[in-house]
Amino acid sequence: MYKYFFKRFFDILVGLIAFVVLLPIFIVVFFLLIYNNKGTPFFFQQRPGKDGKIFKVIKFKTMNDGKDKNGDLLPDSIRLTKIGKSIRSASLDEIPQLINVIKGDMALIGPRPLLPEYLLLYNDRQHKRHLVKPGITGWAQVNGRNAISWDQKFEFDVWYVENLSIQLDTKIFFMTFAKVFKSEGINTENQATTVRFKGNE
Repeated sequence: MYKYFFKRFFDILVGLIAFVVLLPIFIVVFFLLIYNNKGTPFFFQQRPGKDGKIFKVIKFKTMNDGKDKNGDLLPDSIRLTKIGKSIRSASLDEIPQLINVIKGDMALIGPRPLLPEYLLLYNDRQHKRHLVKPGITGWAQVNGRNAISWDQKFEFDVWYVENLSIQLDTKIFFMTFAKVFKSEGINTENQATTVRFKGNE
């Protein structure tokens, strides 16, 4: 019952309340990024949701569009702005995803939505992460986030899918606050952002 009805009910209720409470911060970050990014505060990217259905995820834009002499984007570590780094460290870049939650593209809690090209790289067990809606936070995020390996992330994701319950979601919800407060696991070691998944060996 929780998985098929109450989870969505709580997503809408908590999502709306959180958006209203965080609206002042949303507005401040919005205008900071308009100035810092010269008019482009948001980042839209296609991501696979439940059952692999593609949707557009909304985040605050923390990297600029700097390119090299060949027209290719510079490494993430160079494009990540000072303001963007601060916003990421406080996980404020995730706030716009509350809109995705309210729309029904995402849940508050679930496996993080990753890149569409990863869909062809998953093994059968890893594909199970798409049996539920992706979330703003999840079991992998409170157990290491970007500081753990892809294998570990996927195992945490699948374990969450297989053990989804109101008790687990409540635990993840409160653990998330502790992780955000401590800014733990934001980046992979020695990386500005997480490294790309290249498939299973």
